[in-house]
Amino acid sequence: MSEGEILKVIDPQGTQVSDLLAFGAADVREVISNGRTFDYEETIALTTGNRLWSNRSQPMLSIVEDSVGRHDFLLTPCSEATFRHFYPDQPVHRGCFGNLAEALSPFGIEPDMIPCAFNVFMNVPVASDGTLRVEPPTSRPGDFIRLRAETDLVIGLTACSAYASNGGSFKPIHYEIEPRPT
Repeated sequence: MSEGEILKVIDPQGTQVSDLLAFGAADVREVISNGRTFDYEETIALTTGNRLWSNRSQPMLSIVEDSVGRHDFLLTPCSEATFRHFYPDQPVHRGCFGNLAEALSPFGIEPDMIPCAFNVFMNVPVASDGTLRVEPPTSRPGDFIRLRAETDLVIGLTACSAYASNGGSFKPIHYEIEPRPT
């Protein structure tokens, strides 16, 4: 994505999570950071008006519109290890991590460079004692989030295949790249 373009991530059928990663196009060692984002935005409830920051303390994406208002930036992309750990009686597959690693490889992004993803539409309530739960997304058919690139970026995006994240169902995620306003 070029600076100023808008990424619109759409849940066409409802109740589906999408893992989103962002890397600096000029240097892929600059990567989206949940820790910097939480620090600078002073919230874990990211929505319209919030920015997603890099490990180098630079804004990467700004949330310009959000019809859901519920996303997660705490949990890592699901992987083969995730499936063995949480779903021992279910089929094991590469999950979001494997999908992202393959898609990002041509950009020089190696698996160990993949950070915690911004999990679009993922519903992870945090209890007062710090306990996490993964519940089905609250997104409905057609819900979306629009994010403006604050610099030139390499974006990784996948539809999540973890059983708990999607309420046990697996559906597509759509996206559009809107040109920079003139």
